[in-house]
Amino acid sequence: MATVYQVNKGVSRPIEFKGLKGVYIVVMASGLVSLLVLFAALYIIGTAIFVLAPMVLVLGTGLFLVVGRLSKRFGASGLGKYLAKRGVPRYIRFCSRRIFTGLKGGGHGRG
Repeated sequence: MATVYQVNKGVSRPIEFKGLKGVYIVVMASGLVSLLVLFAALYIIGTAIFVLAPMVLVLGTGLFLVVGRLSKRFGASGLGKYLAKRGVPRYIRFCSRRIFTGLKGGGHGRG
């Protein structure tokens, strides 16, 4: 009797939840927890609820819009790559890997 295996078609794909990809799920969750803590702290201090509710709604809407836009623009790991490229000093910056692919040897300093 032959064994039937199911093919998992999403093995190499990044995690996605409601349009958010990869690290943006964590960013959204931490932003929502931060808003909850901010609301609780300001409520305990004694800030009026009619000031708190619109403030948290506006901040939450902004959080959803910004994180959603970043997720669509950069994808799962594109923001990290973008920030890393911006962090490289100007005099080391290069546009192509062709210089490095043409080098001979290991390049590990052994010889």
